[in-house]
Amino acid sequence: MTIKPLGDRVVIKNVEAEETTKSGIILTAAAKEKPQMAEVLAVGPGGNVDGKEVTMQVKVGQKVIYSKYAGTEVKIDGQEVIIVRQNDILAVVE
Repeated sequence: MTIKPLGDRVVIKNVEAEETTKSGIILTAAAKEKPQMAEVLAVGPGGNVDGKEVTMQVKVGQKVIYSKYAGTEVKIDGQEVIIVRQNDILAVVE
């Protein structure tokens, strides 16, 4: 099944969080922070959204940083993805 986002929405998948710290300490699941870095899986067409012209600035395959509590989590074919608006994406990681 494929997801085709509408308007200025973007489908992203979280990048796995680090299992260990830089000093080598292994983190338990409870100690890990919710990751804010994700990979873009699908991008909406943009266009006229809420009376404003929106051009999409992200592309499929890019890694992005998004707002901590942004988006809606959805499970499709056993895979957890998040659907966010483009303005909830803070930066592109290069």
